[in-house]
Amino acid sequence: MKKQYEKKWWQQAVVYQIYPRSFQDSNGDGIGDIPGIIERLPYLEKLGIDAIWLSPVCKSPQDDNGYDISDYQDIDPMFGTLADMEELIRKAKDHGIRIIMDLVLNHTSDEHPWFLEAKKSKDNPYHDYYVWEDGVEGELPNEMKAGFGGPAWEWVPELGQYYFHQFSVKQPDLNWENPKVRREIYDMILWWMEKGVGGFRLDVIDQIAKEPDLEITANGPMLHAFIREMSRETFQKGDLITVGEAWGADVERAKLYSHPNGSEFSMVFQFEHIGLDQQEGKEKWDLAPLPLVKLKKVLAKWQTELHGKGWNSLFWNNHDLPRIVSRWGNDGKYRAESAKMLAVLLHGMQGTPYIYQGEELGMTNVQFEDISHYRDIETLNMYKERLEKGYEKEDIMASIYARSRDNARTPMQWDDTPNAGFTSGTPWIEVNPNYTRINAGKELEDPESVFSFYQKLIRLRKEHPVFVEGEFHLLLPEDPQIFAYTRRLGDTEMLVCANFSDQPATCPLWKEWKDGRVLIHNYPGEYEEELKPYEAVMILL
Repeated sequence: MKKQYEKKWWQQAVVYQIYPRSFQDSNGDGIGDIPGIIERLPYLEKLGIDAIWLSPVCKSPQDDNGYDISDYQDIDPMFGTLADMEELIRKAKDHGIRIIMDLVLNHTSDEHPWFLEAKKSKDNPYHDYYVWEDGVEGELPNEMKAGFGGPAWEWVPELGQYYFHQFSVKQPDLNWENPKVRREIYDMILWWMEKGVGGFRLDVIDQIAKEPDLEITANGPMLHAFIREMSRETFQKGDLITVGEAWGADVERAKLYSHPNGSEFSMVFQFEHIGLDQQEGKEKWDLAPLPLVKLKKVLAKWQTELHGKGWNSLFWNNHDLPRIVSRWGNDGKYRAESAKMLAVLLHGMQGTPYIYQGEELGMTNVQFEDISHYRDIETLNMYKERLEKGYEKEDIMASIYARSRDNARTPMQWDDTPNAGFTSGTPWIEVNPNYTRINAGKELEDPESVFSFYQKLIRLRKEHPVFVEGEFHLLLPEDPQIFAYTRRLGDTEMLVCANFSDQPATCPLWKEWKDGRVLIHNYPGEYEEELKPYEAVMILL
């Protein structure tokens, strides 16, 4: 049978996400930086990853963690210099690692030179780089709300106009209808490609084709035409990995984004599985138990429907999400076992796996005693709002312990020296106090550690084509404890079977698979018909 797509390097790759502010500080100012990342490249090579996705490092006033860019072609001094970035690209390559940049193309900072010019007059050549509506002060063009609260329109008295911003008031939306804007963006992308970057992650890319007068933000009518043009003018001129962040993506849209012909992106981040453990119709802070049967169905749907027609990105964690071992595992008695179980489930699927910094160590959520220790603007706003609404402080803190973005942003735990070896200064956010127990130094010496387990999983993906190309079949869909599936490629069949709970579970598949070759197993010794808490095994027939 003819292959439906030619295998690309990124289909066999494993990507590691770095949140630069919290990874490694090289100069003692308490903030991670690019020279710090360069210092840790040998560690990442040892882990076995193929690419680093770097959260935003471009010049920015940091109103929204660098997602408000004031210069696309320079590095924020907080992280270093453009020369540091060039050195990172070069040295990473020496370690067999490519650098993926985080690009924000939906909006800029209000301190970007384009916007400073755009505000000068309606006749300014840059005015039409942004989205404007004539109006009267106090009479908003419509009722649209911004993602970070308040109206999506901001009045500029000297122009007698409102500008549109889907996020912070300091993040005016770019006007993609203007071909000059698109050309500027393409030239900037080509400039980074010439510098040797290995790809791009495109922030909220499904919102670039907005039509605010019709109250359309995501999935506007011109969206795919814009993306195809951008891909043709830029990405297709190199051998890149491109991943679009698309909260509004369903399977059919994902097939367009990640079509094997390469006309748009390599893949998208979709988030259907991420909202399953919150109360329906409520906010992420309103917690609910994870419905395992539903999780299996959602992941199986993406696996089967994109097979041969698109490509999945596989992730449990990122810079905005709580630590998976605390969220869906057990970060107490079974921390290592459940961290490994979750890794087996994810890495056995079809798609490109993303490891978020510290995930390979089984790093956990943090529980700071007081709200004053938190830094995340979303967390602080929620705390204030809920106190005013009369929520109990204990309940608010419980939601923060479970869901705050700061769970992902505490410093990387390198060793058991002060501040976990992250900085010689005062860290911008405190280190999780469990760093003396959970750290890279300890795990690198332990062949049974979570780190060693991730190393082995990454190696297996390179050795067995079934990981990349095999068809996915969900088994035991209604089982409330066991998550099991097979991957099949020609005569090769692989079983992944995991107990997704802290209670023993009998596995009905045991007899037909017990003589297979165990690729990886998260408990010492043989596996039996009765799976131990969080036990997971990968078997090749």
